[in-house]
Amino acid sequence: MLVDKIMSALIIVAVAIAVIALVAILADTVIQGLPVINVDFLKNIPGPVTVPDRGIGPDIVGTFTMVGLATLMSVPIGVGAGVFFSEWPESRLSFISSFTNDVLAEFPSMVIGIFVWVTLVISMKTFSGLAGAVALGIIMIPIIARTTEESLKIVPRTLREASIALGVSRWKTVVRIVMSTGKAGLATGILLAIARAAGETAPLLVTALGNSFFAKSIFEPTAAIPLFVFDYAISPYAIWHSYAWGAALVLIAIMLALNLVVRLVIKRNVTTRAEI
Repeated sequence: MLVDKIMSALIIVAVAIAVIALVAILADTVIQGLPVINVDFLKNIPGPVTVPDRGIGPDIVGTFTMVGLATLMSVPIGVGAGVFFSEWPESRLSFISSFTNDVLAEFPSMVIGIFVWVTLVISMKTFSGLAGAVALGIIMIPIIARTTEESLKIVPRTLREASIALGVSRWKTVVRIVMSTGKAGLATGILLAIARAAGETAPLLVTALGNSFFAKSIFEPTAAIPLFVFDYAISPYAIWHSYAWGAALVLIAIMLALNLVVRLVIKRNVTTRAEI
């Protein structure tokens, strides 16, 4: 039918536009950032524009530290909430919590940063990597919860019924059958949340603040790649603009590597289980 052909053509055009935009962004980042990336750039500390061979060592370490802490905080909460939303949808608490989760997901990240600043930074009387991690963790929770819920919903209901019919308890059915079957979706949701957190700048401005040196503790101001990109991109120096492009490329490469590793691990586990 004509309508089917038109809709198919529109879908193809939409996909092509999305792919072209993605390729253009990646290509521009590689062209602008690749020339400044070397070993010194990855391990050295930032410095004045007159000092050569400056780098983003503290920012890489700070990003891994804060995103890692945020992941440890948010994954148990987000996955637990997603399981509750999916497996007990008839509960009034589940409905209210799911609605609240959706509202939290739409909060501007700066608002979350200010909330953590008021509750944590002021009480500790210092900016810190811990405050930054808490802000990023709050941002990650609704993403993980929603993707977990949607991943578990697509698991066939017959698997749950068969497990319970064999005498397996409800919680063991959820953990060993439902979550095991939907683990690819769970991993994807966690990766999406990590990617969102790793690229956040606004909440870190009022929580972690930034640091030109390697932080010795999570209780002191901590550097991060997004903060480096922000500071250097708005500077008046062309060389700092190149450093900002380089830092952005490093962040993209880190997320790409993490995504590939997780995909390979999941694929290997699925293949091994299929062979067994």
